[in-house]
Amino acid sequence: MSLLESLKSRPSWTRFVCVSDTHSRIFPVPPGDVLLHAGDLSSWGTLAQLQVTLDWIQTLPHPVKILIAGNHDDVDAAQAVFYSQQLRDAGIYYLEHESVQIVTDNGRKWEIYGSPSAPRYAIGAFQYETKEEGNEIYKEIPPSTEILLTHTPPHGICDVTRKGVPAGCKALAKRMQSKDLRQCRLHVFGHIHEAHGAVLTGIDGRDDRTSVNAAMHAGEQAIIVDLKN
Repeated sequence: MSLLESLKSRPSWTRFVCVSDTHSRIFPVPPGDVLLHAGDLSSWGTLAQLQVTLDWIQTLPHPVKILIAGNHDDVDAAQAVFYSQQLRDAGIYYLEHESVQIVTDNGRKWEIYGSPSAPRYAIGAFQYETKEEGNEIYKEIPPSTEILLTHTPPHGICDVTRKGVPAGCKALAKRMQSKDLRQCRLHVFGHIHEAHGAVLTGIDGRDDRTSVNAAMHAGEQAIIVDLKN
């Protein structure tokens, strides 16, 4: 039995395949029900570089593919492409501070929210300067969100740089502890390449949320998360 066939035989589960920070490079990615890409689709945000990534993602077997941008992705010139009917027909949804509801082949409906923002540290797109700006951005995450994509990690979760410094966003970390986000079962991000990995987190000490730094720029593998429907 192939991996794709085995997925179809598990109707009570949804398989999410998590990637980030591919920077116009092409990686082997395992099949699943939903592909989640947490930003930095390109190296310098040119339309040509973004198109390389979009062309690659369209070839992947996942029925649904959810994308956000990152600080390397200035998508102003590519809005028409990202919101095109061609991508929608390919099951690709681009989220920029917005939600989408998807229905997987097993009939499960999921609500997914995506934000490309990150604290400023260099020239780039979608960056904010202050904690107050971060608070305003992340308070827009709806309480009904089950799957969250942000480009930045929250502070203290898979965010340690090679210099040993936690570089995630404190405003996002605070928001993730809000009781109205209890329904969020999976949080996928990237940005800090060397902090690739996954941990169980949650609210009030409950380990009922999976937090994933899916950055692949250094050649790491995609991270698979299976959630019970």
